[in-house]
Amino acid sequence: MRILGIESSCDDTAAAVIEDGNKLLSNVLSSQDEIHSRYGGVVPELASRNHLENIHPIVFEALARANITLDDIDLIATTQGPGLIGSLLVGFSFAKSLAFQSNTPYIGVDHMSGHLLSVFLEHTVEFPYVALIASGGTSSIFLVKSFTEFQLLGRTRDDAAGEAFDKVAKLLQLPYPGGPHVSKYASSGDGKFVKFPRAWLEEDSLDFSFSGVKTAVLNHCNQQQQKDLPLRVEDICASFQEAVVDVLTVKTVRAAKKHKVKSVVLGGGVSANSRLREVFSEICGKNDLNFHVPHPKFCTDNGAMIALAGYHKFNAFGPMMPEEDVYSRSILG
Repeated sequence: MRILGIESSCDDTAAAVIEDGNKLLSNVLSSQDEIHSRYGGVVPELASRNHLENIHPIVFEALARANITLDDIDLIATTQGPGLIGSLLVGFSFAKSLAFQSNTPYIGVDHMSGHLLSVFLEHTVEFPYVALIASGGTSSIFLVKSFTEFQLLGRTRDDAAGEAFDKVAKLLQLPYPGGPHVSKYASSGDGKFVKFPRAWLEEDSLDFSFSGVKTAVLNHCNQQQQKDLPLRVEDICASFQEAVVDVLTVKTVRAAKKHKVKSVVLGGGVSANSRLREVFSEICGKNDLNFHVPHPKFCTDNGAMIALAGYHKFNAFGPMMPEEDVYSRSILG
């Protein structure tokens, strides 16, 4: 069974073809980072327009790289939500059109389920497991019971981890997208330079809050400037990164122990962060937990994870109804 996956939830236009659930035949992506970098963040209207320009060539490039045509596709899977409505509509409508044109069944996929299952593109993990999705749009912990059953355990109450990285990068006048640049500077900094706060919230809470640490970075920068002292950018980045990584890892392992699972899985754009991977590997090892994280190319938004999630959703529930539409907020949990 060959599945075409289409992703356009934010500012990346992506398509991929997989076979029988996890055999990757092609994976194509067009990034809009250069377009949005001048504005310091994603401009929804520009994102939608660029999806309109890119969607056709990207999808058919994915088919070409897989050495197949649309007639060889057995299922079309597309991101239905969450995300920017204008961006979602481009990919979703294009997928519907292809499905009707080729008389191929199609399925809408929750973007979050793609991240939760992306590990299966390379690994086999025993259910149930605890998964952390850390990205620019969300920081959430799920108990993944099967390919189609997900229980939300905790989520961010304000800024997501990736959003906090981008905002701190902007404070420090680093380029957009900020996460990779903060991580790069942090690699040569002192993570103990500033003891930025950790928001642990209520006892046993698995929710996150990163607005406080972002504000603490702003206050530190203001204090340094008022004293006419230079900003030690590498050390600030390292200290901020340690604060975020500390909370993400501790709370995820706490969730795994609470629900007595054997494995922890990481997904989402922030999971490409090398320090986060390193600390997760260490803390899972100390707690006798298996740790799995996809290759960085499968951590950020991609069509392969949508095809994989769509394959399993289709097998469980069949095709979607033609009248279904996109949605801006996740329906998981």
